[in-house]
Amino acid sequence: MQLSPASVRNVMTDLEERGLIYAPHTSAGRMPTQDGLRLFVDGLLEVGDISSSERNKIKKKMGQIGLANGDSDRLVEDVLSEASELLSGLSQCAGLVLTEKKVSRLHHIEFVSLEPTKALVVLVSEDGEVENRVITIPKGLPPSSLTKASNFLNAHIKGRSIPEVRSHLSSELKTAGAELDALTAKLIKSGIAIWSGGHEDTKSLIVRGRSNLIRDLNADSDLERIQQLFDDMESKKDLIEILQSADEGSGVRIFIGSENKRFSLSGSSIIVSPFQDEQKKVIGVLGVIGPTRLNYARIIPVVDYTARLMGRLLT
Repeated sequence: MQLSPASVRNVMTDLEERGLIYAPHTSAGRMPTQDGLRLFVDGLLEVGDISSSERNKIKKKMGQIGLANGDSDRLVEDVLSEASELLSGLSQCAGLVLTEKKVSRLHHIEFVSLEPTKALVVLVSEDGEVENRVITIPKGLPPSSLTKASNFLNAHIKGRSIPEVRSHLSSELKTAGAELDALTAKLIKSGIAIWSGGHEDTKSLIVRGRSNLIRDLNADSDLERIQQLFDDMESKKDLIEILQSADEGSGVRIFIGSENKRFSLSGSSIIVSPFQDEQKKVIGVLGVIGPTRLNYARIIPVVDYTARLMGRLLT
């Protein structure tokens, strides 16, 4: 380019006034700002194709993991770990893989109150994997309720996933509801009790008088059973709600390349690409974290190709 030093300085001044470059200190040269990098990546960058040597290296590395391991769970762990280290080596940055939160079969669950509307769920799987999730709980819920939930679930959850436990509790709730309907119908038909209130959630069962109970010796035990069913159903509804929160709570599994155990996003760039399962559902994201002055043209196709290859390998 036939430009004089004065022309270069004028262009640099224009770019600085537009907020696209800046001087880290007085005597320094100019570096791109975040807006400048965004303009470069979106509007000026020419992304090339991945080289055949890198393509073969990635295919060979990922293929070896798939062939060497028959256990599907172990295969997923190995593929994710290998992809992270592979990207780290090719880009000379930190490789990163994020996947859906997943604890298959549970061994133990614990709820810990953090603040009035937040709680921590600690999930321990049968294979010893530990995962933490933060959930939203009803305001004013006492810590004792979380302890009771932990105790009850630990007696029923072993060997099951969260959706399976939730389904089991829902089934028990339906069974209890059917028994409750039969008992209340019996008492109402005999004239011993009546429903008050119109809405399903606000109805109350009112017993008409103790003298009615004397005429039906079973009525007392029926009422006691009804009270037990009400209490049991209410506690199961709360447990199902807590389990729903635990299943949807925020939390991801993070795998970082071996050379970069810790990183700060300050002054860093992240290049990521999603990978999908056989239903074309996004099940995770992989990429690299590095300084803002990355070789974007080279790294972008490497990340994209690795993500597509990993999606095929996992499915």
